[in-house]
Amino acid sequence: MEQCKISNMYDLNKTIAADLFKGATYPWEVLPKISAFIVALGETLDEDKFIRRGENIWVAKSAKVATTASLNGPLIIDEDAEIRHCAFVRGNAIVGKGAVVGNSTELKNVVIFDGVQVPHYNYVGDSILGHKSHMGAGSITSNVKSDKTLVVVKNGEEHIETGLKKFGAMLGDFVEVGCNSVLNPGTVIGPHTNVYPLSSVRGVVNANSIYKNRNEVVAKQ
Repeated sequence: MEQCKISNMYDLNKTIAADLFKGATYPWEVLPKISAFIVALGETLDEDKFIRRGENIWVAKSAKVATTASLNGPLIIDEDAEIRHCAFVRGNAIVGKGAVVGNSTELKNVVIFDGVQVPHYNYVGDSILGHKSHMGAGSITSNVKSDKTLVVVKNGEEHIETGLKKFGAMLGDFVEVGCNSVLNPGTVIGPHTNVYPLSSVRGVVNANSIYKNRNEVVAKQ
């Protein structure tokens, strides 16, 4: 699955977490490593730019954090990010430069690259969102299969066993997800792809595509 490789999904210059991906081939391989990585990276952050706000919580001085937001570590909020009213960060989260985490949005075990927007009623768990990707209002990642079996990434006849029980979605750079869509466990969406509102997405969606429904995915012209 060449299109699912980190090198084909993400610009690692657009995240403070670039070193997390070293030695990995596919992005989901780093999900179990996020927590320990944050703790180690946090201890090295520039104290002129970041404030330590609790155990294993580092927030950039230029970030805007609503007083009603709930922040739980390990957590890094990078420069110029915005955490809005009643956002709930459960922990194990990296929020990139200039990213927006909005009203009633919940994050858990995620890497949010620079410029990402999850601004309205989103759930993002066990997922990686690439540079300037955007999730429309009410769109969510579903990170556990209903039968609780391990997640398999599927692209036609190609299957990759991940060994993970919890795996939401891997969004490449500049992905647009329409309002009230559900990204099922093991979803991988290539860069510069748009997903129609109200979609139920699973498996691999190629880069530079428009996802209309499961049977209608067209290449951008």
